[in-house]
Amino acid sequence: MSELDWQAVVLTLQLASLTTVCLLVVCLPSAYFLARSHHIFKPFIETIVTLPLVLPPTVMGYYFLVLFSPTKGLGLWLNETLGIQLVFSFTGIWLASMIYSLPFTFRPLQSAFEQLPKELHNSAALLGFSPWTQFYLVVLPAIKPALYTAATLSFAHTIGEFGAILMIGGNIPGETQVLSLALFDHVESFNFEAAEHLAILMVVFSFSVVFACQWWQKQSQQLVQGHA
Repeated sequence: MSELDWQAVVLTLQLASLTTVCLLVVCLPSAYFLARSHHIFKPFIETIVTLPLVLPPTVMGYYFLVLFSPTKGLGLWLNETLGIQLVFSFTGIWLASMIYSLPFTFRPLQSAFEQLPKELHNSAALLGFSPWTQFYLVVLPAIKPALYTAATLSFAHTIGEFGAILMIGGNIPGETQVLSLALFDHVESFNFEAAEHLAILMVVFSFSVVFACQWWQKQSQQLVQGHA
């Protein structure tokens, strides 16, 4: 692979790692709260969270482009006030990845929290654990397989992003050109040998991710059945 291909690999891994860590930090408490909530707006929030699964990536990328435009609205304010330009930047594609990969982190965690038996919380409360101690020492270990699944899916989904990143970040080598865009460039220039190398790399990675998720889901089911 060329130097630009390796730059795309490194940039993609950086983007996927940062996105996954940030999503876990955001989604762990919010999914836990929503899983235990019976608020009237819960279905609305779940719909908003799930929306990136069904919206075309180019549609989301277009609205990211409009929202982050340095000539108006939020993008203009960020540019003039903080000197931050999100369009055609790594920060921009990171924010887009956060939103686009949100359901792949949030939904597995919410599902795992909802499947936990109530007796687990009651037992922890009887032992005198505070809500934070219950969450950290009791709940998190109980959903560990689902946590692995959420992290793996988020990482893998970010690796394979194309439309949203192309719209908001362009295709700038070393700055916003991720693996999927590098593959697209090779195909456009009829460099099918280089494209095949990147395609094989992504296929092997995707297979490994799906296999790992299947295994962790079985582990999660066995864990829940053991607590039942």
